[in-house]
Amino acid sequence: MKKGAIIKVYGRVQGVGFRYYTQKKAIELGIKGFVQNKPDGSVYIEAEGEEEDLDKFILWCNEGPAWARVTNVQVQKTPVFGYDDFTIK
Repeated sequence: MKKGAIIKVYGRVQGVGFRYYTQKKAIELGIKGFVQNKPDGSVYIEAEGEEEDLDKFILWCNEGPAWARVTNVQVQKTPVFGYDDFTIK
């Protein structure tokens, strides 16, 4: 069953390829949605996919790419958004 989530990632997550690797992981897991940097230095993600895949994606967001230092991840479960792909904004 498909689920949706808003994910906010805090720490050293900008300028380290976080958006690129987030998109790569999303495509690998069949996740749809988008990722974008926010002015406060965080990364904002809207994601949807099969529940098991979405859980794996959220788990990955807690680590991020090698150069990132994730200090906090906030997840808000949502209804499915209806995205067709996963983009970087």
